[in-house]
Amino acid sequence: MTRIVPGATLGIIGGGQLGRMIALAAANYGLKVHVFAPDADSPAFDVAAATTVAAYADADALTRFANSVDVVTYEFENIPRETADRLAALAPLHPSASALATTQDRLAEKTFINELGIPTAPVRSVDTAADLERALAEIGCPAVLKTRRFGYDGKGQRMLRSGDTTDPAAILAEFAGAPCILEGFVAFEREVSVVAARGADGMFAAYDPCANTHRDHILAMTQVPAPGIAPATAASAIDIARRIAEALDYVGVLAVELFLVADPAGPERVVVNEIAPRVHNSGHWTIEGALTSQFAQHVRAVCGWPLGDPSRVGGVAVEMHNLIGDEVLAWEAILAEPGAHLHLYGKGEARSGRKMGHVTRLLLPP
Repeated sequence: MTRIVPGATLGIIGGGQLGRMIALAAANYGLKVHVFAPDADSPAFDVAAATTVAAYADADALTRFANSVDVVTYEFENIPRETADRLAALAPLHPSASALATTQDRLAEKTFINELGIPTAPVRSVDTAADLERALAEIGCPAVLKTRRFGYDGKGQRMLRSGDTTDPAAILAEFAGAPCILEGFVAFEREVSVVAARGADGMFAAYDPCANTHRDHILAMTQVPAPGIAPATAASAIDIARRIAEALDYVGVLAVELFLVADPAGPERVVVNEIAPRVHNSGHWTIEGALTSQFAQHVRAVCGWPLGDPSRVGGVAVEMHNLIGDEVLAWEAILAEPGAHLHLYGKGEARSGRKMGHVTRLLLPP
């Protein structure tokens, strides 16, 4: 792996808030940042040394971009595989195009996880009404129908319950012909995640597992450490993240989202929901709450540097709340709150469901 040095340029594909926070962390290490995104008002552009506004399929723009940077990463997974392959042919790309391809297709991802012997919800491929009818007969209800690609924050999925309409053709028509999967519903106690990093040398570092609360399918709050999770279960969740990162030959930060399941017949356990091949919303607490933030950790990993210490600062508990839509209007009150750490993403319109910022609170003992 090419070792990047301070003064070099990090290229970021995607200009959202994750790219913005990666860029801020890179600046602390003396790196310049060039952000490539199709939207001229991308939040990451405000903190970048150079920007390119172009479509992800623009071959000429991608070539110019790759030739202007020393290493490339991305802030979200829904970029075309062809884009990743083109960039990888011109500059070091981390995480790799193959890791991206595995994790951006839900069927490929679940197959990969299951082949490692790691549990997920039961899953079936669904391309036709006959596929859906057969999958429902095998898995039963409740179940979740999801698009194989491009779903996030609850988009591209529908819960199917007993008593709902069972016309497979009508259900699939809502997905406009997109390839889908049907997942069995997991009766979980809570949703947890492990944010971790792996370097090109195989070094692995994981943050403490955190508990996540969603509202309208959007992450609303993260708590660290995850309350009520047994130490052995936390260790198992971290081991799952390590095994996934190693099997992908992953370089960078990733998040593994899991369901915590309380089994009456045995000890609690975790079941993998999905992998996010990037820095993750549930890791935002690490900016103030960990010795090395997930964004600094990602920069370290993709540049070929030693990973930092992921330990919580002083072992304190941490809460992170997303500011969604007009919740951002409380920014002044948050600034007046002792111990609250406010992060705003520089977005214009506070639309419903739009992540405008977040606030982190370190819960110091009395």
